[in-house]
Amino acid sequence: MAGIAAGLEIGGVSRYLIVPLAAAAVTTLVLAGSFRRVELVLLVISSVFITYIASGILAHPHWGEAARGLVVPDLPVQRHAILVATATLGTTLAPWGLAFIQSYAVDKKLTPRDWKFERIDVVVGAVSTGVIGFFVVVACAETLYRSHTHINDASDAAVALTPLAGHLASTLFAVGLVGAGLLAAAILPLSTSYSVSEAFGKEGRVTGNLRTEPIFFSTYIAMIALAAAIVLIPGAPLVPILFLTQAVNAVMLLPLLAMIAHLTRDRALIRELRIGGDSACAAWATTALITVTVAVLGVFSLLPGPSATY
Repeated sequence: MAGIAAGLEIGGVSRYLIVPLAAAAVTTLVLAGSFRRVELVLLVISSVFITYIASGILAHPHWGEAARGLVVPDLPVQRHAILVATATLGTTLAPWGLAFIQSYAVDKKLTPRDWKFERIDVVVGAVSTGVIGFFVVVACAETLYRSHTHINDASDAAVALTPLAGHLASTLFAVGLVGAGLLAAAILPLSTSYSVSEAFGKEGRVTGNLRTEPIFFSTYIAMIALAAAIVLIPGAPLVPILFLTQAVNAVMLLPLLAMIAHLTRDRALIRELRIGGDSACAAWATTALITVTVAVLGVFSLLPGPSATY
């Protein structure tokens, strides 16, 4: 919900108008839609992410420096920089995403015959996330960072983007932010609903309804209402909310990744689907990287220093 409000505030639309409408729209989509319809709508919404690529190109970056940054990262050893790195990990390997994929596959009634296509889906999604993330960084580096603009409100982004990259880049960036917000507003509550239902020994099903799946749909409605209520708090800082929640994601990743890495090597449980040594090393290396990042952030957070800016 914060992403929707932040994106539309760039265009001058009040959060108090759009957030209730968005909440009603995504709730209606899931409550009244079939699985296929929900899936199709979410796929269409995800196509809006191409606007981030266009926004990055319109910013006219120095492509040589951007390519070098992909290979040779430059991270100052400061609290805010470590927070950015932690939030980036949290938003890329979101814990809700790991839980959502397995529940969604069950709800979609995939069989072992379909798993190869699901793997392709996951790989394409992961690569697309990296490509889109690259252009988001490029757009922000060439505009917000170059003008030394601190973002505490969506309107700040518009002010910095427009003179350096033009109105079109600013608009496209806002459209991408709204699309990401709509997608998150629909999927994150679904992930929570799946997990809560499974905790009670029930299978969450999008094709059900409030009467047949009371836990699943009640949880979904509650999550939508809670998200909307937080965003509608007068003066709530939307950009810091978006930013800091991703850092929380990174912290939550640690036990989840460790559990997944352990379970996927359990021969008695997974049998022939048990992952190999290379995959296990990659999983534990990722877990170790996030552990170090979170630990360093914890140390820096205890040290005196300037407040974070965005």
